[in-house]
Amino acid sequence: MKYRSRTDIIAMILQAAMNGATKTRLMYSAYLSYAQVQEYLAFLLDRKLISFEEGSQQYKLSEQGLRFLRVYDEISEIVSLNNKGSERVTPGLLR
Repeated sequence: MKYRSRTDIIAMILQAAMNGATKTRLMYSAYLSYAQVQEYLAFLLDRKLISFEEGSQQYKLSEQGLRFLRVYDEISEIVSLNNKGSERVTPGLLR
């Protein structure tokens, strides 16, 4: 598996939580260990990107989480479109 950034992993978790998912489902969907999913869930709950429903024991995507996914998808699309046409980076472009 290729390297995944923290943002990529967060997006995978949020996508899995779209219709509600248990901790185990999120763990398997994002290919994380139990310790890793614990850390990410605490981070996402703290920033209100997901919510936890006590009764069903499921994590659900919040409005803010949905907004994150939309922006993430837009940025991913822009980056992939830019990479298709040109493999070289123009000198001085990233300064």
